This record gives sequence, C-alpha cells and structure tokens, in this order.
Amino acid sequence: MSGVIDSIERAQLRRVPSFQAGDRVRVHFQVVEGTRRRTQVFEGIVIKRQGSGVRETFTVRKQSFGVGVERTFPLHSPKIERIEVAARGDVRRAKLYYLRERVGRASRVRERRWTGAEEVIEPGLVEVGAMPEDDAPRPGEEELGEQVAAAEAGAEPAAEADEAHAGQADAAEQPAEDQPADDQAS
Repeated sequence: MSGVIDSIERAQLRRVPSFQAGDRVRVHFQVVEGTRRRTQVFEGIVIKRQGSGVRETFTVRKQSFGVGVERTFPLHSPKIERIEVAARGDVRRAKLYYLRERVGRASRVRERRWTGAEEVIEPGLVEVGAMPEDDAPRPGEEELGEQVAAAEAGAEPAAEADEAHAGQADAAEQPAEDQPADDQAS
C-alpha cells in the first residue's frame, strides 16, 4: 500500500486493551434506535480475533436464555466506546469454534491463574522523603522495642523458675528409681 493510505489508517487506530481468544470481555457499543442513541453492553467469551490494522475484528459469544449468540465487532470502530477484560481465559487455541457445540457448564472456559510478571516499579517514582530510610526508626518503633525488651526480661525469670521447678521434680523421682527392689515393695 502507499504511504498515504497507511498514514490515514494509522490515524484511525484506537488504543485497546490486550485480550485474546478465551478471555471474557464486556464490549460497550453505541446502538442507534431512530433518533436516540444509547450504549449497550455485550459480555461474552472472545472466540476469535482476525485481521490486522484498522480491519481487525473480534467475535464474542454468549449464552442468552439458553441460545448461543455471537457478534462480530470491528476492533477500531468508533461505535465501540470501550472494551473491558473481565477475566483471562486459559486456552491453547486461537479460534474457539468448538464452544459452539458445547452446552451449559461444558461451554465454560477455565480462568487463567497466572497472568504474567508483575509490574516493576522503577526507582524514582516515589517522592523522596515520602517514606523513611530503611535504617531510620519509624514513629513508635523505639517504644515498641522497649516494651518487647521488658516483656522478654519479665518472661526470662519465670522461665528459669519453671525449669528449676521441673528439675526438682525430676530429682525427687530419681532416687526412687535408684532404690533397690525390696525397698520399693515396703
């Protein structure tokens, strides 16, 4: 194609969220009824994406009162207000035509648990001074440390007393075991 046509098509491209076949999406699009214009929402599973550039389309399928309904949307159409990705699907195909024969729970697509690497926050995005340095004590940290130290110091004498008491009980039982058998009989 010529550069002029490419530039015109590039100007018509819109920013859309990344989604693929198997994802559950909500498509908000404008419907014209006579002189009125309203927004209608179509929610379903993406069966396929095809084409490229300004001609790219995607097909969404949903069950409506027990009947399967499919609708094909141009991806970059001005009649589409927005596309929301409700859930990511765990599928291994680019075209999910097999969902057409499935009914009820069998037509569900399992949700993907792992959606990719987490966003990496670049240093410098947090304002300097917004958070204290790692080595600097935070407010209330010193008092908390003193309380914990006092509690541990109070717990140590009690623990030593318990150990001493347990040791005395063991010592009292010890001589009984060392005595000859005829002493234990009397």
